[in-house]
Amino acid sequence: MAQRRFPRIVYDTGAEPDPRFSLANERTFLSWIRTSLALVAAGVALKALQLPIREDFRFVSAILFISLGLVAALQAWVGWARTERALRQNRALTGPSLSALITVGVLFATIIVALGLFL
Repeated sequence: MAQRRFPRIVYDTGAEPDPRFSLANERTFLSWIRTSLALVAAGVALKALQLPIREDFRFVSAILFISLGLVAALQAWVGWARTERALRQNRALTGPSLSALITVGVLFATIIVALGLFL
């Protein structure tokens, strides 16, 4: 009897792909998780450390960085599942769906931090 794998929405479809592709997909997932952790750490550091940034700007940018960290973790999971399903079904791969949001958010949070330093 075959062992059931989680998540079934991914593993109950298609055929087993070349392990190299699945492992590359896993490395991409882990890269997104590292990015998520870095964004959350930036938000926590902004709030926890006494930095020469206006308090209101620090708070807004900290919340934004932490929120972006959560979005990056969501991108990791969704991107991994979509890519693994595409590999199993021999379909074209899609790009990261939330990367534009994360990019704009990081840019915006960085601008807030910079403004907080100089105002």
